[in-house]
Order: sequence, then structure tokens, then C-alpha cells
Amino acid sequence: MYIHKEGYRLLIVLFLIFSAITVAMVVFGRPLNFFNYLLIVLMYGFWIALASFFRIPHRIFTEDEEQFISPADGTICTIEQTFEKEYLNCECLMVSVFMYGTDVHVNRYPISGTIDYVKYHKGNYFVASYPKSSIMNERASVGMLLSNGQKILMRQVAGVMARRIVCYAREGEKVKQNQELGFIKFGSRVDLFLPLDTEITVGLEDVVRNGVTPIAKLKR
Repeated sequence: MYIHKEGYRLLIVLFLIFSAITVAMVVFGRPLNFFNYLLIVLMYGFWIALASFFRIPHRIFTEDEEQFISPADGTICTIEQTFEKEYLNCECLMVSVFMYGTDVHVNRYPISGTIDYVKYHKGNYFVASYPKSSIMNERASVGMLLSNGQKILMRQVAGVMARRIVCYAREGEKVKQNQELGFIKFGSRVDLFLPLDTEITVGLEDVVRNGVTPIAKLKR
């Protein structure tokens, strides 16, 4: 396991601040009392909890270009047919993964292809499991052109806790399955819009893992 680069600066700054506070209490607050010790425990407990948000566990990725692999850790919260009007402009299948605060927050490409569309949208911070959050919340949309000519759309959606979406996608870039798409601080939701003839292989409330769990089969 290692810490994702998106957490380096925040964790280092907080550690230095908490260390300075601890040293100040030891030097100037002798003898330390119960509340001093409680504050120290709370500070470093918070730091450890925050570090867990940025953890990246070592995993053996599932590599199979006949399948879409989950782009996020979390729970399947939506499987439905819908009309996607931002990029695909057609009826498609929408599969959404809701990321809890304890989940790993990195997002990955579910399949290989070429980035054809990237757009960031400002928005609200409603609960990410709310159906309309996909089009009302802050979000980043990434359209991909697959080798068979089909198109898919991925959407990183902010939620109540998430206040920053990091998206690494660049138009024209060729990407590989399980390559990093981005990061959502802290948690939230990732939507996938797939062709109607795609065979979905997960169900509602299923727990999935980014880069590991197949969620649909690609129809050639």
C-alpha cells in the first residue's frame, strides 16, 4: 500500500502543524494534563484517518479488453437505461458506483481507448446517490472512442463531502485499461454510460473494486 500523490502536500503540511503543536505543548505546557494528551491523540488520529483517504492498495488488476472493469471502489447504486445528451446523444445503459468515505478514491479507465471528449462542469454538492446528482453536481465528463468504433462516457461526480474532482484525461490521448483516470476528494460517485447491447454483469448493491471487478461485457 502507498499514499496517492494527491495527498502528499496536505498530509505533509498537517503533520508539520500537528508536530509543532505537540512540541509547543511539551516545551511550554509542562506538566501535560489529560486534555493535552487527548488533543494529541485526536490530532494524530485525524491525520491517520485522512491518510486512509489517499491510500492505494497493491492489487492484481483484471486485464480483459472484452470486459469493462470497475472504474471505482464502492457499491453499485444505479443500473438503468437512459438518454445521455452531453456526448453520446443516444439511449444507453448507465451503471453508477457510489464511493463511501472508507473506499479507495482513485478512479481508473474501465477499458482501453482514445480520449475523445473532456469537460468539467461546476455544480452543486447534493448527496451523490441522489439520481439527479449526475447532472446537477460538480462533475467531470470523459468521452472515449473504443477500438471497435463504439463510444462510452465516464463521469466523476462530486457529493456532500467531495470538494475537488481531479481528472487526468486529455483529448486525443490513448489510454489503457486500469490506467488512472483521476481522483475524487473525498469519495462520491462515478457513472459509466455504455452501449445498449452491453451485457451488465453486476447487480444493485454489489460491492466492486477499481481495476479488479468486471461490471459489463463488451459486445463486438
